[in-house]
Amino acid sequence: MNAPERGEVWLADLGFAAKTRPVLIVSVPIADRDYALIQVIPHTTQRRGTQFEIEIPVPFLQTGIFNVQGMLAVPSAKFLRRLGALSPPQIRDIEAIVKRWLGLTH
Repeated sequence: MNAPERGEVWLADLGFAAKTRPVLIVSVPIADRDYALIQVIPHTTQRRGTQFEIEIPVPFLQTGIFNVQGMLAVPSAKFLRRLGALSPPQIRDIEAIVKRWLGLTH
């Protein structure tokens, strides 16, 4: 299996009551000496209407949102299969929300 790459959406075992969920890979590739953790943003169909949710329609996912506040690090062994990838403009939209969430905007 190929390692997940930034901008791809994978099905991952997040360990919450044996729940698997689509996640967007947002971290850069890791080196062998780095922790085997990959930063992700989960996709969910449960909307709350927060400023840190973003809907990005893609044919390989159900209608829903990426929940930036749910960002987490997942061990590389927990990725089950690649579902697809977002386009560069879609990634930029996600990055804008991540920057707002982390206070990295002016």
